[in-house]
Order: sequence, then structure tokens, then C-alpha cells
Amino acid sequence: ISFSINEGDRLGIIGVNGAGKTSLFRLITGEYTPDSGAIYVSKGKEIGLLVQNADLIPLGKEPKYRWDKEELAIEYMYRAFPKLLQMEQEIHDIETALMHRTDTGAASYIALTEAFAELTHKFNEEGGHYFRGKCKSILEKMGFDEDMMELPLSKLSGGQRTRLALSKLLASEPDILMLDEPTNHLDVETIQWLENFLANYKKTVMVISHDRYFLDRVTNKTLHIERQKAKLYNGNYTTAQKLREEAREADLKKYNLQQKEIARVEAMMEQQRRWGQERNFVTIRAKENYLKHMEKVEKPADELKSVRLSFQKAPAGGNDVIIADELSKSFGDKVIFEKLSFLIKRGERVFFAGPNGSGKSTLMKLIIGKDKPSGGTVEFGANIFAGYYDQENQNLDEKSTVLEELWNAYPSLTEYQIRSTLALFLFGYEDTQKTVSDLSGGERARLTLAKLILSKVNLLILDEPTNHLDIASREALENALSAFEGTIVCVSHDRYFIEKLATKIIEILPKDFPASTFVFTPSGDTKNIYEAYRNERELLFSPEAALAVEKPT
Repeated sequence: ISFSINEGDRLGIIGVNGAGKTSLFRLITGEYTPDSGAIYVSKGKEIGLLVQNADLIPLGKEPKYRWDKEELAIEYMYRAFPKLLQMEQEIHDIETALMHRTDTGAASYIALTEAFAELTHKFNEEGGHYFRGKCKSILEKMGFDEDMMELPLSKLSGGQRTRLALSKLLASEPDILMLDEPTNHLDVETIQWLENFLANYKKTVMVISHDRYFLDRVTNKTLHIERQKAKLYNGNYTTAQKLREEAREADLKKYNLQQKEIARVEAMMEQQRRWGQERNFVTIRAKENYLKHMEKVEKPADELKSVRLSFQKAPAGGNDVIIADELSKSFGDKVIFEKLSFLIKRGERVFFAGPNGSGKSTLMKLIIGKDKPSGGTVEFGANIFAGYYDQENQNLDEKSTVLEELWNAYPSLTEYQIRSTLALFLFGYEDTQKTVSDLSGGERARLTLAKLILSKVNLLILDEPTNHLDIASREALENALSAFEGTIVCVSHDRYFIEKLATKIIEILPKDFPASTFVFTPSGDTKNIYEAYRNERELLFSPEAALAVEKPT
């Protein structure tokens, strides 16, 4: 593959899982060596890379400066400015040396004070007084409060570690910023902040993502990797998809026209052979030569196979599907949410929103009965049969093979039926022999969905169902859910997904807000559902609303 990008470009890299997107990043950074070809990066350009599920650099790989083994999150952030930290250490050392000198008139003392003044001036000029404030500000945007900033690295969750690694990378502002799935573990508020940051980033950005909304708002070029080749398009994800489809249609048209011409010439040659005259053989040779030298148009490849989804039908059930009354949940002294009340009707597609930690996943567990509320009630209406998708895929037996996992869930089905279902989710024969513990995140997600579609349910409870799915699989899921005749309750940070499916959005509001939820129901002519929800939500949180006597509910 060959492509080039210019300084200031923001390149989105797309392709199905396994297409080689991450491998391309590792080739550019030099972690991998190409089998052939070469990669050229402008001299002096610094590359910064965020890998998926980033693990933080162990202490010892970078200068330790003045902190100990239990490095704190905020201290890790300071590593984004190694030169300033080094200068700060040197200033401290000179200052200490000067304090212990009594020969204030000596030439060496004067030289030391001059070095101190020069270094201090340089330190201030390069941002020494505000780099710590910048680190704190970025961490706050990434959802870190004061207590989290003071946590040692060993106490951070996987999502927090990834957000910290991303924060450090953004603070360092490399010349080429390379991000592999940066929106994982981020809530919508943080994703939108990141979008604005990258849209205004003056240097070069390369981003791998399956988040179509994010790609549309950040990128100005798109590299599509498919079947071991790549094509560069000018434009964001939506523009690139349109250009790709137009190019494919044009190529298919050229191919069909050429095939029609070849068939016409071959029919003429066959007719000449039947006539069998000498002049006919002259014509035949001319036509053969014509076909031989014709520049053949290749038939465009068929679209890559994607997951095929179709949910089993179940009885309709009652009109009232989920009834929650004054629902509360606490863990010890920590209140997650309290006094949530809502009614979900048959056929609705309700998406729950709120920042990380607002209790969305906990709410899904309460609804399905995997956890008990601290107060209030939640119950199903009459004849409701629910299926549940857990974002952590905890319903899988790590020791089972893929085949066993699905067959154990549906023992009445034949092996042929089980294998046929798995094939719809792109599990070939060898893949079905893998143990669950060896599956990638995307494979685990597909297996969980395979289990879900075979269950005859009229209510789907989905917790981040698009996590780990590539764009083609997300679109297949969207189409299947659009055709699903039952009720859908979902938690998702995928705004494109929400836009395609939502009939109602319920946001869990902060505990200090007068109301427990903000409910947005789009009108029938609302075109951009998610944007309309955001606009109405901003009115709720506006200064005018805060001063109002009666606040919105």
C-alpha cells in the first residue's frame, strides 16, 4: 500500500477487525519492520502513539525525577514535559548548592548565580509556571476529579489507565499524534471535548476508530484498508463512504460494458467461423488480436462478508414493558442514583445517557434482575421475555469452546443449526474450536450476540453492544435492531448508533440536580435526533435554567 499525508492533516483509518490497521501504526512507529517497501517521516518530527488498552509505562523506563515507587496519576501526567521536569530538577540542585555557599564573591559563585538566572528564565519562557495547571486541566476534561488525580497508578482501573495515557499524550502535543481507538472508555462529554481538541490541533493526527460520529467530526482524510490494499479518500468517514460507493459503481459499470463488448466480439468471431471463408478467418484473427490487446477491467470485488443478524420472533407482550418506581442504588455509603421513576412502553427504543459513573450499567443489571435495588422497585409488564447483552460479556464460560458455548445455551438445536448460526457471525470451522478465553474482544462480542439472537425475546436490554465491533458489524446490528419488533432498552456511547435507533433518550442527572432524569422524546419530524437531544439538554443546564424558580424535569 502507498499513501502520503501532509502536515496538519487529520487522517481516519478504517477497515474491518483484522484488516491491519494497528499493524500499520506499528510499522510507522518502527515497532514492526516492513517485509517490503519503506516508510518516510519528515526529519525531526516527534511521533506520539496511544495504543488500545494502553498500559502505563513502568517506572524506570523514564527518568524518575523526585517521585517514589507509588507514582500518582497527576505525577505520571507531568512526564509529558520531561525537559521542564529536568530543568526544574537542575534549578532545585543549583538553588541547594547556592544555599550552602559562603564565598559569595567568588567567580564560581557568580557563575552559578548566572546559570541559575538563565535557567530560571528559560524555564519560565517554556511554560514552567503553567505546565502543571495544564496537566490538571486536561485530566479534569478526561473525567478525573481531585481524588482520582492523587491515586497511585496501581489503583487505577483499566479505563482510567487508558484515559490517563491519552491525557499525557495530548499534553505533550507531538508533531504526529497517532491514536488507536481513543474513544474506548470515554463518555460522550469527554468524547466531544476530545473532538474539539483534535479539530483544533495544529499538527498532524492519525486515528483508528470505529466511531463514525467521531470520525466525521475530526478527520479530513480517510484511509480505507480492505483485502490487503488501501485507498486514500479526501474527506471524513461519510464522504469517503460515498466516494467509495460511487467509485465501485463506476468500476462495475465499466466492467459490465467491457464484458458486453467482449461477448459481442466473441459472438461475431463464432459467426465468422461458421461461415468458414478465407476472409472470415482474416476477420477472426483481427478480432482475436483486438481482444488480446484490450486492457481488461477487473471486476470490483464483492463487499466483504459481515455479520448477519435477524432476531427470533416472540409474542408481543403487554403494553407496559418496564415500570420503575423511586428506584435507588447504593454501594455502602456511595449513592449511585436515587428515586428514578420511568415507564417504558411496548415498541419503544429507549437509550439511557449520563456520564461515566452515573449508574447506567448498574441500572441495566437492576432491570434484568442481576442486582437488587437499595430502594424502590422495577418490574416487567405482562408476558415480557427479556434478553440481556452485557458489555463485559460476563455470561461466557471461559473454558468452553465457541461451539460448546452456543450449543450449551441451546441444547435442543442440531450441530448443523449451531454451526450455521456461528457462520453468520463469521466463525469458521477452526474458529469454533477456540476456547472463549482465547477470543478477542470483537469475537467475544459476536459470540454473545449469536447467543442473544437465538433467544425468543420481546425485550432487549443492551449495555454498550457496539463495543469491539467494527463498522460493518455495527451496521448489521443496527439493521437487525431496526427490524426487531419488540422493545429495546440500551446504554451506548455510540452517537451514530443512537441516531439510527432511538425513539427516546433518558439521561440520569447528577445527584445534586432537582430532578432525577431528563427525558427527551423526539417529534415525528425530528431529523437529527441526537443533535436535537443535545440542544434541548443544553437549555436544561444553561445559567438561565439554573436561576429559574421552577427547573425543568
